[in-house]
Amino acid sequence: MGCVDLNVFELMEVILIFFAAHWYLSLFFQTFFLHRYASHKSFTMSNRTEKVFYVLTWIFQGSNYLSPYGYGVMHRMHHAFADTENDPHSPKYDETIWNMMWKTKTIYSDIANGRMLVDERFTEGVPKWEAFDKFARSWPSRVFWGAIYVAVYATFATHWWLWLLLPLQFLMSPIHGAIINWFAHKYGYRNFKVGDTSTNFLPVDFLMMGESYHNNHHKFGNRANFGGVRWHEIDPTYQVIRLLAKMKVITLTENAQMRVQRERLKKAA
Repeated sequence: MGCVDLNVFELMEVILIFFAAHWYLSLFFQTFFLHRYASHKSFTMSNRTEKVFYVLTWIFQGSNYLSPYGYGVMHRMHHAFADTENDPHSPKYDETIWNMMWKTKTIYSDIANGRMLVDERFTEGVPKWEAFDKFARSWPSRVFWGAIYVAVYATFATHWWLWLLLPLQFLMSPIHGAIINWFAHKYGYRNFKVGDTSTNFLPVDFLMMGESYHNNHHKFGNRANFGGVRWHEIDPTYQVIRLLAKMKVITLTENAQMRVQRERLKKAA
């Protein structure tokens, strides 16, 4: 069916589907590849597979592409210095979410561009593909993806308010980070006492693909499953990880300590 044959509502649906697909696919590669793999090595993969996921992350994050190296190093610093003055992003030391994210952007850029010297413990084992990162983070790359987004909206946006979604797509990855780094340190519930303010922001995490189980994650940073402590804590990304492990795409490592803590929590309930 051609574009001219579609009615107004079908055209509007194209934009909404495009936005939702970008939200979840961008988020998946951020939590799967940048967070659980690059930062924490919750699973392993071959060098060839790693490069495939580099490219897929660029495709699905698009104009929002984040360097696995820059992200991984900065996130390790976050865990080491959580809610202290040295934390790259903490609501405790920033008055507004905008201030926090600007500080985050500055530190991330300095790391990714090699302007910041960091301790070896934060860089060891973090994937690094400088040539690809330089290309994927370049302005031509970002403009290329941005032009595609604008073309989709110019073709299918039938109402003015649909254009309000476009800036969100330009800033998709920072928005994902802001939601967790701000709200999951201020609101929600806690399964574990940890030395920071991390919370489980959502009791059922269908919006952030497991990322909002932030208190669980800060207790067991290297564990692939961010949920699984309480019956309702289902981590969608972990289900994909299990499937990829069964397909031998990745090799999953499990945290035995988490199983012990989970049993203790059940007995105490």
